[in-house]
Amino acid sequence: MAVQLGLLAPGERLPVPEVAAAALGVSAMSVRRAYRQLDDEGMLRRARGRTGGTFVADDPVSTQPPALAALAAFDDDRDLVHALIDERAAIETGLAVVAAGRADRTDALAELDALVERMSVAVDWADFRDADGRFHRLLAEAARMPAAAELHHRVASELYAYFLPYRIDYLRASNHEHRDILEALRRGDAGALGAAVHAHIVELHESMYVALAQRLEPATEPVSTPTRVSDRG
Repeated sequence: MAVQLGLLAPGERLPVPEVAAAALGVSAMSVRRAYRQLDDEGMLRRARGRTGGTFVADDPVSTQPPALAALAAFDDDRDLVHALIDERAAIETGLAVVAAGRADRTDALAELDALVERMSVAVDWADFRDADGRFHRLLAEAARMPAAAELHHRVASELYAYFLPYRIDYLRASNHEHRDILEALRRGDAGALGAAVHAHIVELHESMYVALAQRLEPATEPVSTPTRVSDRG
């Protein structure tokens, strides 16, 4: 659907089916079937050899009725998604503030640093999403409050199910927010950390598919890539 809606850049490499399947929570067979269908529709192109792979076509159609219909179906869950965003913002912000005051918070800094660096050079949206999920999970666990962290993981997992893939350049551009979060944690600045985490998450109200759907009227017009991205959080 992200390819059909024009959310991925022409020429952008797609993850191999196994990686995409893990990121989307579906089977690799389903991804292979989708890739074949999109290839048949001229949305993708495939190349063989050492530099081969599956890529978004150089001139893909930006919108397709089936994709718009699927997005409309997603939109039925709008209220649930907004509620999940608010729940995650409340839980993760609180955990981050606690983590800032932990004397042993430095245990997580090296791994968080590595994840931020990984996002800055991610090769595709699936790679970025995996690192992003690990970053926020580790940040929540840095508070050393297992029950609250488990609640965070459950809410975040439910929310991730609604994310759509986005262009890797947009995803990398959002990574400065992770750096701001990390630096506030490094300083032990609870106020700055809480503010950075809260702003990072509540932005999803404007950048996830629930906001994208509002920009699909009329449906015959091309979908422009939003200035903020939904497959980060």
